Amino acid sequence: MKLNEIQDLIKFVAKSGVSEVELETKDVKIIIRTPASKNREQIYVQTSSPQVLPVQAMQTQEVFKSPEVKTPEVKVNAEDNNANYITVKAPMVGTFYRSSAPDKPLFVNVGDDIIPGKVTCIIEAMKLFNEIESEIKGKIVKVLVNDASPVEYDQALFLVDPS
Repeated sequence: MKLNEIQDLIKFVAKSGVSEVELETKDVKIIIRTPASKNREQIYVQTSSPQVLPVQAMQTQEVFKSPEVKTPEVKVNAEDNNANYITVKAPMVGTFYRSSAPDKPLFVNVGDDIIPGKVTCIIEAMKLFNEIESEIKGKIVKVLVNDASPVEYDQALFLVDPS
């Protein structure tokens, strides 16, 4: 089944008000469910393998957009003893890496000074390795994520002392 056919099916379900549509061919099984209480659709695509992949979308047009890469947000952590530290957060979902390769040195360690533009880590998303650069000046106080771990959008990666 082609991408434009899947998009047309999603648009049909959104316009028709149908709560569930199931379509199965020899290679693909698609189930689109629209909960009555929310304006969200759940789309399950199953290939000839038994794995089912759920996809959540607020609007049908968002399902097939490529993700935008944003710069990391920097927020002051106002909780517990870390009120004077800045939390550097993940700008995207992906896999966090502290170096460019297993045999290469780490981008930053605890105690290292960072400046705006310095690469602090890499987040791999959809087979693309995105270098995450610092937007602040300071000293790394704590690394909050283990190497090669999955990270969520807006998850805290580093604590930085700006003084």
